[in-house]
Amino acid sequence: MSITQKPIDFLWFIPTSGDGSYIGASDLNRAPDNRYLREIAVAVDRLGYSGVLLPTGVSCEESFVTAASLAPFTERLKFLVAIRPGTASPAYYARLASTLDRITEGRLLLNIVVGGAPAELAGDGIFLPHDERYDHAEEFFQVFEDLLATGKADLDGKHIKAKEARLGFPSIQQPRPPLYFGGSSDAGIEFSTGRADKYLTWGEPPEQVAEKVARVRKSAAAKGRDVSFGIRLHFIVRETDEEAWEAADRLISKLDDETIAKAQAHFATASDSVGQQRMAALHGGRRDKLEVSPNLWAGIGLVRSGAGTALVGSPKTVAARLREYQEIGIETVIGSGYPHLEEAYRVAELLFPELGITTLPQRTGFGSEFSQRTVFSGGGHQTLRAVAAS
Repeated sequence: MSITQKPIDFLWFIPTSGDGSYIGASDLNRAPDNRYLREIAVAVDRLGYSGVLLPTGVSCEESFVTAASLAPFTERLKFLVAIRPGTASPAYYARLASTLDRITEGRLLLNIVVGGAPAELAGDGIFLPHDERYDHAEEFFQVFEDLLATGKADLDGKHIKAKEARLGFPSIQQPRPPLYFGGSSDAGIEFSTGRADKYLTWGEPPEQVAEKVARVRKSAAAKGRDVSFGIRLHFIVRETDEEAWEAADRLISKLDDETIAKAQAHFATASDSVGQQRMAALHGGRRDKLEVSPNLWAGIGLVRSGAGTALVGSPKTVAARLREYQEIGIETVIGSGYPHLEEAYRVAELLFPELGITTLPQRTGFGSEFSQRTVFSGGGHQTLRAVAAS
């Protein structure tokens, strides 16, 4: 089976910093109330998504704690949570990871987050320059992985020192839960290909993603390792292309130029992320240059840091664009949409059938019943049925 014939591994996003219907506006916003986050997790678990990404940062609810709060209400869902080297010791993160993997019965995925805004990192006690953060991360994960694999670790490193570190209980997944990583700098790619199982990219045009995938593959091959690939994208899927583009326009319809200018100026000075620089370069802060590749729309990145592009279109259109990424080597998609609860349904109901992703069966009373086709009639007291063609 070719890579484009295999269904994409499709995850969704838990908006732990808040949600809303309009980008860059205060209208119809939703706080990251745990009950709301639970609604999203339960929905995507039922709809057939394989997992959820929980972000990290000072504006987000803590990812390990949030995942632990959501796990009891889900059955199959995997939780991709963040490890940020330097915010805690590798031994403490090993205990967190081991415990959460056991609580979720082996449903833990780990997202390595090394970069970010220097000012935020300084608040967490991290004062290393960009490339040196990856040297620190390499030592961090040497201890972390040794603990999960063997229960013990020792290291007298430049950045990390661990003397007779011990882990009391192993994780369910052995030798450890899978490691994900996203980073576009040379130092980030060099680090990732020695540690990560899956390399993630933000939603750049296919030719840029292809170039990055080639770089990662070359670096991994030099280390004798094989890395798989994923992409982080927003989705605006509607029944027709026209409806989808109208929804995209609506999403930024209350966004003013002053807010865009402030956001872009902040991204340019507050972050040393190469990936963020690549995202900003796609649109240059201009409203008239937002379709940066066929059906790849950068409107979200006008004010959102990190992943700033969305695939926009009908199910067939978006599926065709995703197959282009699959041809490059992308196997995993981490999707999102605004608001995340409603858009999770739209993506699952409209796009999943085009991608060959199996959703959970609907309850009795919808679909085919005793050779008759059930017609939804608005929830009245009687159900309309049409005799199915034989």
